[in-house]
Amino acid sequence: MSKLDIIEHLQSHRSVRKFKPEPVTEEQLAQILASAQSAPTSSNIQAYSVVGVRNPETKRQFAELAGGQKHIEESGIFLVWCADLNRLQTAIRLQENNPELELDQNVETFLLATIDATLAAQNATIAAEALGLGTVYIGGIRNNPKRAAELIGLPRLVYPVFGMCIGVPDQEPTLRPRLPVQTVYHAETYRTDAFADGIRAYDDATRQYYAGRTGGIKDTYWSKEMASRFRKERLRYHLRDFIEGQGFRFQ
Repeated sequence: MSKLDIIEHLQSHRSVRKFKPEPVTEEQLAQILASAQSAPTSSNIQAYSVVGVRNPETKRQFAELAGGQKHIEESGIFLVWCADLNRLQTAIRLQENNPELELDQNVETFLLATIDATLAAQNATIAAEALGLGTVYIGGIRNNPKRAAELIGLPRLVYPVFGMCIGVPDQEPTLRPRLPVQTVYHAETYRTDAFADGIRAYDDATRQYYAGRTGGIKDTYWSKEMASRFRKERLRYHLRDFIEGQGFRFQ
């Protein structure tokens, strides 16, 4: 694959929410996981784990707690990407010969574990798509993170960041437009003067996108969707209590 092929591959990403009833093979999964493990990681800590779910009943329960996302059930495999300080604590206990040692941690360790999981997952997405598979991230498992953790037996110092469906695509979604680059990239210093015009232009583009995707049924656009999504009742205020209950600290 040439450099231009890689760039084209990255820029053609689409989320897939409909899958054929075909498996993700163990060979494909091995390539996906090897690619995930090749992602950058802070100080080589590798503070993440991933749990692969193929069991139909477990996938059904994940679909239910994520708000009825049927594509979880249809996927060839459902991966749950986890921030994981438990393995790090185990390594330090072995090094110090102290099975009761508690890992020193703070908001930085929480962030690096979450970032490590995210970087690994993005590598997995790119690899899966290179293999001809489709993917979609599932943040909806954080609707009920306690139940999500129970379904896959997560111990203390591990929390589920998001899920990921992987499977053989049964649709060809159109590319979703992105914000104009001038609203995202800032040369030398952060600026806001391009925001208003850029958002208006993006609203026009996304209005056309949603209308085309739904056959003209859905009349909406980006800033309208964001205003709806960030209403107080839709925010997951339960997450801090759950994450602290898993043993993470934010000092």
